[in-house]
Amino acid sequence: MKTLKCRDVGFDCDAQVRAETEEDVLTQAAQHAQAAHGVTVTPEMAEGIKTLIHDE
Repeated sequence: MKTLKCRDVGFDCDAQVRAETEEDVLTQAAQHAQAAHGVTVTPEMAEGIKTLIHDE
């Protein structure tokens, strides 16, 4: 299982995204970023975010 904490990306937010693959984590994280923070994740941002995904 892969995990990404919103706080690790720099937001003051306790949300966490969990999924089986990095791609699924990034998809869910992008949806959360748009809905909760009004941020559109660009491909460049996604590459940086990918480094913050952890294995559980």
